[in-house]
Formats: sequence, C-alpha cells, structure tokens
Amino acid sequence: MRRTVFNEDHEAFRETIRDFIAAEVVPVYDEWMQAGQAPRDFYKKLGELGVFGIEVPEEYGGAGETSFKFNAVITEECARAGVSFGGSGVHTALCLPYFLKYATEEQKRRWLPPFVSGDMMTAIAMTEPGTGSDLAGMKTTAKLSADGTHYVLNGAKTFITGGVLADRVIVCARTAPPTPEDRRGGITLLVVDTTSEGYAVGRKLEKLGLKSSDTAELSFTDVKVPVEDRLGEEGKAFSYLGQNLPQERLGIAIGAYAQAAAAVRFAKEYVQEREVFGKSVASFQNTKFVLADCKSEVDAMQAVVDRALEAHDAGELTAADAASAKLFTTERAAVVIDKCLQLHGGYGYMQEYPISRLYADTRVTRIYGGTSEVMRSIVAKSMGL
Repeated sequence: MRRTVFNEDHEAFRETIRDFIAAEVVPVYDEWMQAGQAPRDFYKKLGELGVFGIEVPEEYGGAGETSFKFNAVITEECARAGVSFGGSGVHTALCLPYFLKYATEEQKRRWLPPFVSGDMMTAIAMTEPGTGSDLAGMKTTAKLSADGTHYVLNGAKTFITGGVLADRVIVCARTAPPTPEDRRGGITLLVVDTTSEGYAVGRKLEKLGLKSSDTAELSFTDVKVPVEDRLGEEGKAFSYLGQNLPQERLGIAIGAYAQAAAAVRFAKEYVQEREVFGKSVASFQNTKFVLADCKSEVDAMQAVVDRALEAHDAGELTAADAASAKLFTTERAAVVIDKCLQLHGGYGYMQEYPISRLYADTRVTRIYGGTSEVMRSIVAKSMGL
C-alpha cells in the first residue's frame, strides 16, 4: 500500500539522512559501541546538518518546522541501517519541547543557538535509584537560597541517557515536600550547567542494548543553580512532564515499528543468501510463512504509527492514543524481531549482525517512557475501566 504520511520534503530529507548515515555512521559504528558512546564531535556534525534545529524557530537559528515527521524519518533511517545517533534523540525529542514551551525569551536566546549547533548538548534527569515510574517519589531537592538568587541542588539520578557528554541537564527536583493531598506538587525543572561545582557524573552504565548511547548516574552535592536557570514556574514540573509524554511515547512507537521493519529486511536478505541442505533458507515454506507473518505485523504497526503521527501534527494525539500506540508497537516489535533473529540461526546471536543489535535495543522500549504495564493502565482508564 502506498504510504501517504510523508511528502516530498520528508523524502528528500530521508535521502540526505540515509547518505549521511552511510558515510558518517556505519563505517565507525562498531567503534562507538565498544566505546559506549558516540564521539562528541559527531554531534557537531549533526548540528551542521541541521538535525538539531528542525523544530527550533528561525530567530534562534533553526528551520522553524512544527511537524514531528522529520524526527520520524531520522528514527526510521537509523533503524534501517541498524545504527543510532547516540544520545542525540534525547536532545531533540525529549529536551527541546521543554525549552520551546517553558523557556523565557532570555533563556531561548541564551540556550537555543548552541542547542542547534551541537555546542550545547542536553539531557533530562528524572529517574532516581529508588524511583522509576513513580516520579512523585523523587528525593532530589533544590532549596532556594536566603537571598533568592540561586537554588542549592542535592540528590542523585540514574539511567540518564546522554548524561556523560551533556553540557546542560534538565533536572527534576523537589523545591517543596509532597503533601498527602498532592504528592505531585513541589517539583521544579532546573537547567543545570554540568561544569558546576558539586555536579558529578558517576558510572557510565553498561546496558543490554543501545550501546552507542552514553547512559550515566549523576549526583549533585550543594550545586548552585541560578534562579535564571529555572525552567518554567516553581513547583509545576509534574504537569510539564505529563504534557510532553504523548510525543515521547510516539517517538518510542516509531522506533519500535522502524526496528521491526528493519528486522524483516535483514532477515529477508539473509535467508535469500544463506543455504542449507543445498537450498536457500528462503525456499523453505516455514521461512516464507514466518516472514509473511512478520510483514503483516509490520504493516499493522506502520498504520498505527502513521495515524498517530498525523494526530500529533494536528494537535490531537491524546495521552491514551500515545500509550496505545506505544504498547502495541513495542510488544509486537519484540515478537517480530525475535522471529527474524531465529531465521538467522546462530549468526543471529552474533553482535556483528545488525539483527542481534536490534534484538537487544528493542527490549528497553517496553520499559522506558512508561512500562507496558503503565501503558495498559492508561488505556484501560481511557476506556472507563
């Protein structure tokens, strides 16, 4: 079926990204995986290509696009090649919406130009060692100084993608304790300079997958954060975080679909080349039926993703819609990629084959951005259950 969600501009951009990946990423991707991160200068290249400025208004050095579809193209092309852009996805898909919506004019002029160029990489720190899905339970605190000029930040965060190389981190911290009536109140966003005294990057975490993106533990010991670096109103962060979740979950759904589509492509190519018992693996009925099932699953995922993309661009993607899309695509992608790895036989278990990386990378999609169990709760609630 003809896909209608993308126009000529999106497809031209796709060709640019595909060529860039082939020239700048694929030849060195194994090195990135071994290092556990993309090199810092790679992000400058993404800045030069215009990737970071797609949705940034022109007055701050961006292209001023309002559509999320360009981000979807990047996600699809990375999955197609079996690679990633390191921690840059957090920079654009997660951090940028907060800057665009809640930053003051002064903050935008200070932060957005280096954001676009890649001179200032960002990350967001929500999760703590003792709190995952329950963000209201966070313990990190930020106390306003007696003279009202700065906050004093103390605490720790974990699972922070992009945390090793980030220049600024949006930190969620308690500026007031929770109350029995409102556990979610009193949380504030602070854009912390990573060169600040008392700010420390702990372990770079070793993950099952997504090995080319740096994921770190962070700690804060009496870190002074100027009040000018508070993002939005004090105590309102929980509502801010909730407003960005539909886009975050849409991005995860797109990634899961794209990984499943790539897995089918890799498996098809492999079984056509591989021979057993004097015949290509593709010639066996079981192979044909497995791949046919996988394609039908991918077709369904594409339909869900495309509909969600259109709804998002129209400002109509609800929290329940995004949760449903994420739940369906991430759960089905796991099944498809597992079947495609099986068709590779023993070679599917070898890291040199992209299918093994997809198998490891896709596992976390059912956890981050809200677990599948949380997605089910959201969808059930929307049904009146």
